[in-house]
Order: sequence, then structure tokens, then C-alpha cells
Amino acid sequence: MAGPRYIADPGELTRKVELDGLTALFHSPSGMTHIVAPPAPEILDALAYGAADADELAARLSERFELEGGGEAMAARLEELEAAGLVRRA
Repeated sequence: MAGPRYIADPGELTRKVELDGLTALFHSPSGMTHIVAPPAPEILDALAYGAADADELAARLSERFELEGGGEAMAARLEELEAAGLVRRA
């Protein structure tokens, strides 16, 4: 059984600045700035292609990156991003 599906706000609502391996994200809907490390920016970019559950997202990202942990690790990252308000359940 598939897990929850997640979406992110459209890219134009989040400004990104790269900072020596980290990324500063200004999320305009919340007015908050988040400092995140990979794979968070890549997850948000992958969600721009549509809602996905952890397994789907891991498959999308594995096309471009070498991933460890697959869907289980991705589910943990999605929960962290959800807690930060950067993604939500679809």
C-alpha cells in the first residue's frame, strides 16, 4: 500500500540562495527562511513535477542522484519537510 502523497508550493513562492553546500529558502507563504541541506532542495525540485509518495519521489531522484535508503529514507525526509511547512500532504 502506498504512503501519503506530498506536494510543495509552486517554485515562484520560494526563493533559493545557495550557501556553500546549504540552501537558504525564503518561503513567502509563511514568511519564514529555512536553511536546508541536500536532499531537501532536490526533493522540492522533484515535487515541482507533481504530487508523489516517498517511493515515487525516490524513483524520480534516483534518475539524477545516487540514493541510499530508497522510499523509507525518503519518507523520513518528507516528514521533516512537512514539519517545517515546506511540503504538505496532497
